[in-house]
Amino acid sequence: MEPQNLTAVSEFLLLGLSDDPELEPILFGIFLSMYLVTLFGNLLIILAVSSDTHLHTPMYFFLSSLSLADIGFSTTTIPKMLVNIHTHSKSITYAGCLTQVSFFFLFACLDDLLLVVMAYDRFLAICHPLNYSVIMTPCLCGLLVLMSLFGSVFESQIHCLMVSQLTFCTNVEIHHFFCDAPQLFHLACSDTSIHTILIYFIGVIFGGVPLSGILCSYTRIISSILRIPSTGGKYKAFSTCSSHLFVVCLFYGTAIGAYLSSSISSSFRKGAVASVMYTVVTPMLNPFIYSLRNGDVKRALQRLLNRTV
Repeated sequence: MEPQNLTAVSEFLLLGLSDDPELEPILFGIFLSMYLVTLFGNLLIILAVSSDTHLHTPMYFFLSSLSLADIGFSTTTIPKMLVNIHTHSKSITYAGCLTQVSFFFLFACLDDLLLVVMAYDRFLAICHPLNYSVIMTPCLCGLLVLMSLFGSVFESQIHCLMVSQLTFCTNVEIHHFFCDAPQLFHLACSDTSIHTILIYFIGVIFGGVPLSGILCSYTRIISSILRIPSTGGKYKAFSTCSSHLFVVCLFYGTAIGAYLSSSISSSFRKGAVASVMYTVVTPMLNPFIYSLRNGDVKRALQRLLNRTV
């Protein structure tokens, strides 16, 4: 019997990462721990930057903005998954699904654009050090973050609008732990060819163009570092951008890996497991990457902890 179109869908079913009930307590413990570490680590970065005058610079302003975006990114998906595991329920309302799609792309795109802004900041600091303080004024820093936020809101609303126009069948099972737009396109009974073309176009604009900007910036940065005569100068210049470069590789590497694994593999569940890397693991690791490889952040955190104690 062929599935029939529904005029309205009241809820979807998030099948999660596993069908085994015995694994649910383990998954709950793991993801709750990772979520708490993400919140604690990123909040520490924000508090350290805001409380220490030595870190009131453009680089750390962008870092605190990235930490705030990472908190939102994780909060969009993990709490709902934890609630579903705890209540032994897989349902999410239609409105909740649209909200999750909207906020997921909002914070994912904001992460993406903030990484570009941080790459531009490092480019100016290393390649044009004499003009850095003149160009990177507090006004420009705030404007860059606001532009990133407005661009992310615009991109997320496009995805939300596309999903809201879909007509779904009686099968409303999503093989994921959150409402993923490509999965929703797969469930739709209506023609999604235009939506698929549009989502690839948006991916090129908000994913490919920022990545190209980052690669261009770091090409110039590496070229400038190689022209520094002293070894100590090269190490100091590279250390100021190595953490950001590692975060860029982690974010894009895991996101592209999750996309390729879901495209190559016929199992939706494997794609869901792969997406854990960039939706959960990356926001959790970012504070450690910046704090462990940055002496200024470590000293600011130590002063913050000493004042708290």
